[in-house]
Amino acid sequence: MKTAIVIGATGLVGSFITLKLLDDKRYEKVKVFVRNPLEIRHQKLEEYLVDFDKVDLWKFNLIGDELYSALGTTLKKAGNKEAQYKVDYTYQYQIAKAASENGVKKILLVSSLGADYKSSNFYLRMKGNLDEKIQQLNFESIQIFRPSILVGLRSEKRLSESIAIKIAGTITKLIPAFKKYKPIKASLVAEAMIKSANQIILDKIKIYPSEKIFDI
Repeated sequence: MKTAIVIGATGLVGSFITLKLLDDKRYEKVKVFVRNPLEIRHQKLEEYLVDFDKVDLWKFNLIGDELYSALGTTLKKAGNKEAQYKVDYTYQYQIAKAASENGVKKILLVSSLGADYKSSNFYLRMKGNLDEKIQQLNFESIQIFRPSILVGLRSEKRLSESIAIKIAGTITKLIPAFKKYKPIKASLVAEAMIKSANQIILDKIKIYPSEKIFDI
């Protein structure tokens, strides 16, 4: 049986990843690295309360078979672009680099539809930069998931996101060519990531756009 590592376990996708891994018999241990304790208890759960600004102090614990990287925040919550960049890019890259150096074989990264390091959009450029840097690390398997707007219950309400979900859902029904923008459930993304992690994939690097995540 395997050991999975999860960062972003308190987030929308990360929380589903954690719960599904705990319920999966193929995994004997699920290691989560969080700022604040989870509100769950499980015999397979190994919880580490960490300071993400001091990865070097705990990176030796990043040992396992697969790293699920789903850490992220919003510009509003972070306060400014520099703070958001630190969470979405710096922390995730530092942790991924440490995990690869520790011999973790697979990384499964939650990115974003439209991620592109050449984009003029700050968020999409940031996500694209991370995707590019992760692909240069020494994992045996690198799987990047680029979902559209995520659907699920969040700890905080996002009015603009709720409106966007409704609009995108309507447009994709009316215009098939816009299928790639179809909102996707966070639970489905989590399920697809775990399924993909347990399939034989010959390509070292595999990128799943949103419409392909539905097919996994």
